This record gives sequence, structure tokens and C-alpha cells, in this order.
Amino acid sequence: MRTMQDWLDSYSGDHRNPTNQVFHWFCVPPIVWSVIALLWAIPVPFTALRPGSWAVLVMVLAFYWYWKRSHRLAVGLLLVFALFGLLTNFLYGQLGAAQLGWLALGVFVVAWIGQFIGHQFEGRKPSFLTDLSYLLIGPAWLMAKLLRKLGFKQVT
Repeated sequence: MRTMQDWLDSYSGDHRNPTNQVFHWFCVPPIVWSVIALLWAIPVPFTALRPGSWAVLVMVLAFYWYWKRSHRLAVGLLLVFALFGLLTNFLYGQLGAAQLGWLALGVFVVAWIGQFIGHQFEGRKPSFLTDLSYLLIGPAWLMAKLLRKLGFKQVT
């Protein structure tokens, strides 16, 4: 199994251009939120479950994937998931499922356009086109950078 540091090093190799890195800071978090919100908007078939159950399930699975590779990054990303979950629950209450879904879809599309623009500056294709696991590495890469800025020497 690849270590988280292996994943991050490989991802960094595809993201050296400073402009592309800025695009990632502005696009990856909205993409993560929009996926959570789109999953939140999917109806839950059982009355015992609440709206957002699909999103929570996916967040738990993602957290588990991160936890197996880096406890510190997993905890940081869990905090982000919790904040995005709270925001999404609030928006769900204000907008309803359909409007939340449309908002999330719009954010998703615009943020991905930004990602591809960033990769034009990079001159390289996005990493996930070679391995879909890199869709999980983008948020971890940003979290690792944030934790280092906050003074954590060892992030993986």
C-alpha cells in the first residue's frame, strides 16, 4: 500500500505551477462541498434515516481511507467535513433538496472549470485522469499544506 507521503509527493509533482496551486486553493474546497451537498440532496429511502445520510456515509468512508494513511490529515479533513456538513444541513433547511442540488451542481461545474484552467497553466493533465484515487488526494494535499503553515512539522 502506498503511504500518504507517496501520494502527496506524486500529486505535488503534477502541481508545481504557483498559479495552478492558487486555482486549487479556490476550487478544491468548493468541489468537496458540492459533492457533499449533491449527496445530501439525494432522497433517503428509509424513514429512519435523515436527509444527508448518503453524504455522511461517503464522508465516513473517505475519513476511513485517510485514517489508514495519515491520522493527522484524517482529523483535519474530518473537521472540514463536519463544517461542510453543518453548512449543507443549514442550506438544505433554507433551500430544500432541489434548490440545494442545483446550487451544488453549479458550484461543482464552475469549480471544475477552474481546476482545468489551473492545469492549463501547469501544462499537465489533472492527476485523477491517471488514477481516480487522486480525487481524494487533492483535499489531503491542501490540508497538508495548511497544517505545515500552522506549524505542524510532521503531517503524514
